[in-house]
Amino acid sequence: MFILLSVFMTLPVLLLTVFGSGAPNAIAFAESAAIVFALGVLGVVSTYRQPRELKPRYMFVLTVSSWFIIAMLSSLPFYLSDNSISAADAFFEGTSGITTTGATVLSGLDDFDQDLLLWRSILQWLGGIGIIGMFVAVLPFLRVGGMRLFATESSEWTDKALPRMKSLSRGLLWVYGFFTVLAVVTYWLSGMTVFDAFNHGLTSIATGGFSTSDLSMGKFSDIILLEASFFMMLGSLPFFLFVREMHGQRFVLFKDQQVRVFLAILLIIPALLTLYRWWVSPVPFDPAHNYVATLFNVTSVVTTTGYASEDYSSWGPLAFVVFFFLMFVGGCSGSTAGGMKIFRFQLSLIILREQLMRLLHPRAVFTRNYNGRPVSDEIISSMIAYTFIFLLSLLVITVLLASLQLDFVTALSGALTSLTNVGPGLGDIIGPAGNFAPLPDAAKWILSVGMLMGRLEILSVVIVLSPAFWRG
Repeated sequence: MFILLSVFMTLPVLLLTVFGSGAPNAIAFAESAAIVFALGVLGVVSTYRQPRELKPRYMFVLTVSSWFIIAMLSSLPFYLSDNSISAADAFFEGTSGITTTGATVLSGLDDFDQDLLLWRSILQWLGGIGIIGMFVAVLPFLRVGGMRLFATESSEWTDKALPRMKSLSRGLLWVYGFFTVLAVVTYWLSGMTVFDAFNHGLTSIATGGFSTSDLSMGKFSDIILLEASFFMMLGSLPFFLFVREMHGQRFVLFKDQQVRVFLAILLIIPALLTLYRWWVSPVPFDPAHNYVATLFNVTSVVTTTGYASEDYSSWGPLAFVVFFFLMFVGGCSGSTAGGMKIFRFQLSLIILREQLMRLLHPRAVFTRNYNGRPVSDEIISSMIAYTFIFLLSLLVITVLLASLQLDFVTALSGALTSLTNVGPGLGDIIGPAGNFAPLPDAAKWILSVGMLMGRLEILSVVIVLSPAFWRG
C-alpha cells in the first residue's frame, strides 16, 4: 500500500508537467514519494518470506493501522510544500482526503497551487476505492457493526474464496473507473475546464466533496449541479451490485431494500424542502433553480459528499434541523459514502416492529428477514453495539470540542460531520459557507481522529485500543 501510494504521489507533478501548467511543489512531492516508497520497500524486505496467515486479530491491526498511517503519509505533500501549512492542518487535510470526508482548512482555492488541489482529489479517489474494498471484503469478515449481513464468499479469507475475491476486485475497479471517466467527460462537456472536470469527477464518484473553488459547486450551472447529484447517487450505491449486474443478474440493484429506501429519501425530502422554502421565501421564488439547489445539497449531505452550492444552514430553522438529521443517514453499505448507513435504520425498524408485535402476541414466533436473507441475533447485537458506540463517540468528541471554547452548534455538528464523514458542519464557522481553518489545532487533531474512526466504523478502532485485545 505504501509503494502504491508513493506512485500516486508522482501523478500531480507528472500530469501538470505534461499539460504544461507546471507543478510549484514538485520538490515536496518528490520528497514525499521518496519517503513513502522507502517505507514500503523496508516493509517488503523485513517481511519477505514471513508467514501471512490473516487471522481476525491481525486483520483488525492491519485495517486500523494502515488507515491511520496512510492518512499521516498522505499529509506529507501539504506539510512539505511552500504554503506554510502546519502539521495539524496538513494532517487534517490528508485525513479528510483519504477518508473522503471533504472538510478543509484551505482557502483561496481558486488561485491555490494546482498540484496540491489535484493531490486532494486523487486522495479522495483512492480513499473511495479503499472504502469499497474494506466494506466488501474486510468488515464482514471482522463482523463489525452488522456488516456480516452483507458477507459473501469473497468475505471469507480462505484459499477457496481468494479467486472469487480477485474476480470481484477486478469488477469493482472496472466499475469505479468507468463511473469516474463518465463523470469527468460529462462535466467537461457541460462547460467545466479540463482541470475542474478531472478534479470534480474524481471527488464526485468517491463522494469526497473536495472542490477547486471556495464556492464549491456553487461556481457552476444548474445543469452541472444536476449531473453532480446523479454521480453522487451513483457513488452511494452498493458497487458490488453493479458488478452483479455486469455478470447478468438483471435489476438486482433495484431489488435491494437499502437502494429503494435511499432513492426514496432523495426523491421525497428535496421536494418537501423546496415547498418549505417557497412557503417561507419573502422574495420572488424560482421553483426550478431552488429545486435543483435543494436536490443537490440534500444529496450532498445524505451521500456524505460535502459539496455545497449555497449556505443551506440559512434556509430557515426547519431546513437547519432537517440537514442536521440528514447528516446521520449516509448511503448504502458497499459504497463510498459514510454515515450510519441506510440498512441500520431499516434493521432498527424491523426490531421495533418485532417488539410491538410481541406485546400483542407474546407466544408468536417471528422471523427477521432483510433482502430475502435471515437476520441473526449476532447481526442485531453487532448493529446495536455500533449504534451505542457511535452515540458515545459523538458525545465524547462534542464535549472535547466544547472544552476548547467552541460554541454548541460548532462542537456538535463538527463531531457529527467527522464521525459520518460528511464534510462541512453547521453554523457560521464550519458551515457550508466557512471552513475548519479558524478552529484551534487541538480541535483539528480531535476531528482528524474522528474522521478515521467514522471511516473504520468506530468499533474497529475501539477493539484495537481495548486492553483485552492485546492480552489475548
